[in-house]
Amino acid sequence: MMLRKGGRQGFSLVELVVVIVIIGILAAIAIPRLSRGASGAGQSAVKANLAALRSAIAMYAAEHNNTFPGPDAAGFVSKLTKYTDIEGNTSDTKTQTHVYGPYLLKIPPCPVGENAGKTTASEVLVVTSSPPEPNPAGGQGWVYNATTGEILPNTAKADEQGVPYTSY
Repeated sequence: MMLRKGGRQGFSLVELVVVIVIIGILAAIAIPRLSRGASGAGQSAVKANLAALRSAIAMYAAEHNNTFPGPDAAGFVSKLTKYTDIEGNTSDTKTQTHVYGPYLLKIPPCPVGENAGKTTASEVLVVTSSPPEPNPAGGQGWVYNATTGEILPNTAKADEQGVPYTSY
């Protein structure tokens, strides 16, 4: 800082240019890292949601004689989010016979793919193919096989490394 006539203080033009150049260099380093972080967050979220869904499906099967929740989307959701008896009948409240579950509070939305961010991203498409074949045109976030218990994101897209989300 230079002292000018009259006792006023201020920054010289060179000092201001140096500060602006330093800020520009820091921005050039930080902005690409932040944008990569957003896509990495989607990958982490889909892995976490798949882990929660697969764990709930496995716990349901363990308590229901190795049968999986289903056979349709409504049955899948109600059997994982409500109390059930040994046969898989559901109840909103816990009773003497409906002692199992709930395994999830709600079906998490799929954070990646064509239907990410839509209100239908937490819906489930039930199919018979193994592994479940995605059909994102229907709008559901997840694709599920009620016979095998397999669940995958309902998307044909891949992550930024080129790994299909259906291989997670």
